[in-house]
Amino acid sequence: MAQLILNHLTKDFGGGRPAVADVSLTLRRQAFLALLGPSGCGKTTVLRMIAGFEQPSDGSISYGERRLSDAERALPPEKRNMAMVFQSYALWPHMTVAENVGYPLKVRGVSGAAWRRLVGEALSLVKLTEYAERRPAELSGGQRQRVALARCLVTQPDVVLLDEPLANLDQHLRKAMEETFRTFHERSGATMVYVTHDQAEAMALATDVAVMSEGRLLQVAAPADIYARPEGRVVGGLIGRGSILRLNLPVNGERRLDWPLLRSALGVVSGKRGLDDKGPVADVLVRPEQVHRGTDGIPMRVVSSVFEGERFALDLTLPDGQRLKAYSSAPMSEGALAPFVVGGGWRL
Repeated sequence: MAQLILNHLTKDFGGGRPAVADVSLTLRRQAFLALLGPSGCGKTTVLRMIAGFEQPSDGSISYGERRLSDAERALPPEKRNMAMVFQSYALWPHMTVAENVGYPLKVRGVSGAAWRRLVGEALSLVKLTEYAERRPAELSGGQRQRVALARCLVTQPDVVLLDEPLANLDQHLRKAMEETFRTFHERSGATMVYVTHDQAEAMALATDVAVMSEGRLLQVAAPADIYARPEGRVVGGLIGRGSILRLNLPVNGERRLDWPLLRSALGVVSGKRGLDDKGPVADVLVRPEQVHRGTDGIPMRVVSSVFEGERFALDLTLPDGQRLKAYSSAPMSEGALAPFVVGGGWRL
């Protein structure tokens, strides 16, 4: 099976730091990769280079044995057998839904019964068969996005590229569209690369998540792995709602930390912070779900208690002044002092 391969990919527009710096990534066929990171991190530039809209300054992009682009030459977008879904949908307002979906087929010379069959199959997949003769202006945002997806499907692309496709939708429509994307991925068999700054979207949709910051690729892993075992402070801060504590810890030890070690590192037993203040300072990620009330816990003061529907989100202060997020099934008074157990942590 052909793989999409980014090999030391770099894009420098000039004027300082490269937009993308030395990104290497091998994406297996039929994978669903989310490129995740804050605005300006280079994720959209990577997507545009894969699509053929930008040429690398260095490095290369290949699909299987076929070289798509490098610093010397680039295959044009129309010869890459890829499809792209934009944030703005990019639909022709004067065309019907069917005409929009079938436009790529028209460009390739497909017409007649074959054109109608392929368009009908694509519209059926995204549940828009009855909207075939409508114009884009008559559709909701979610329906327009499904038209854009159907337009991708008709050409049977090897790779589908999605540039923040849910950014213009409200929360309710986003959830509905997430299910549409999952179905589309399963039935199309295409490799998908999805750019987003929303980590909840990335975790819900992707088989693999690639975290970028300042043009560099920091970590690639399955959603569950990147949530449980982030590499470094930046990834730990981007994924989930965890707190990053600065603690003294032994030099040699597991990255996964248990409560006895954390309790000692927080200095509750000795009355001092750290393991007799001899260990090096390390960043430790603690998720809110790992913090709970317990009689043998550390006294922490409640800074705030915010109702989130099914639970309360707590902001706590540790004895040394550091802040910690936690969840609670019941509200707590601001300023209250109560013992909390930190059930586990991850050394970054």
